[in-house]
Amino acid sequence: MTDTLTITARQRFFGTAVDPDTGALPEDRVLVSWFGCASFAIAMGGTVFLLDAWVPRGVTSGYVPTTPDEVAALAPTAIFIGHGHFDHAADAGPITQASGATLHGTPSHCATARKQVGGAELPCKELGSDDSAPGERYDFELAPGLEVTAVRHLHSARTPRHEGPEASAPIRPRPCLCDIRTHPPTLADGGHLARNLLAPEGGVLLYQFRFRGFTLTWHDSSGPLLDKAPAVLDILRTLPPSDVHIGAVQGYNQFTNGLRDPRSYIDALRPKVFVPNHHDNWFPLITARGEAFRSPLHAELSRMPEATRPDLRMLVDRDDYLAPGHLEFDLPPGA
Repeated sequence: MTDTLTITARQRFFGTAVDPDTGALPEDRVLVSWFGCASFAIAMGGTVFLLDAWVPRGVTSGYVPTTPDEVAALAPTAIFIGHGHFDHAADAGPITQASGATLHGTPSHCATARKQVGGAELPCKELGSDDSAPGERYDFELAPGLEVTAVRHLHSARTPRHEGPEASAPIRPRPCLCDIRTHPPTLADGGHLARNLLAPEGGVLLYQFRFRGFTLTWHDSSGPLLDKAPAVLDILRTLPPSDVHIGAVQGYNQFTNGLRDPRSYIDALRPKVFVPNHHDNWFPLITARGEAFRSPLHAELSRMPEATRPDLRMLVDRDDYLAPGHLEFDLPPGA
């Protein structure tokens, strides 16, 4: 029997798909709920898990309408960390401890999470080592029939400006300070940010999840693979095409090479639907609202051949935080 807090939390994140008596999720659908930056709650074939573990706050408070306690109340089976910076893993330790989920990431990600809870032991599946090379791959099963592949790749980084037909226009949205005025930070949230601000990256992982013929791929950073690790793109091309690809679009190279790096991931992963992440106003001193990326994303995707161009399922803050039904997908017939 699932407790009342879990049923309530799941209903907020996943809506009417949640069984009101047991909290169970449907096995014939994939439900995706965004809670800021690159953090998502997923229900896939009835299994609930998290992608990243941070509720954005510190420069603002209450901009994302949830808390780490409510995220933990979802009772996820697992938490997958893309990389260890504060804007991805600052709540990993407390949410893992409170929920009993198994944390997945590099040894550094696990160590950072343990440090957040005073060195307490946490269940953690370590993928590779802190020195693993880009392209290293790990395969395992999360639940019966739910297969996971993790691939080591690169964090976003600025590279020299590319010219020619493959070049992408720089993107320099103006920081949006407006949300600090309407959602001023509390002392507690400011302190939480300060304590986690310098957390190490600890390596970067991309994850693909496959269940009964449906494939979802997620990464919380898009590195300059074309320039620094093209072999990783070759490895991504060996993965099954993605039904849904949730990929980071905001990054350091946007100021020089626009969305060239995110497009390289899309080219390799061959999705039917592309969902942007890490593009909202999670740090209003340097970020803008997701709306600023709508036109650049459409322009970048339009450069792809129409036959391989994914549908763009835009996410816009704050409307699409905890928006049940916005990202809901049926499993293939007969799966």
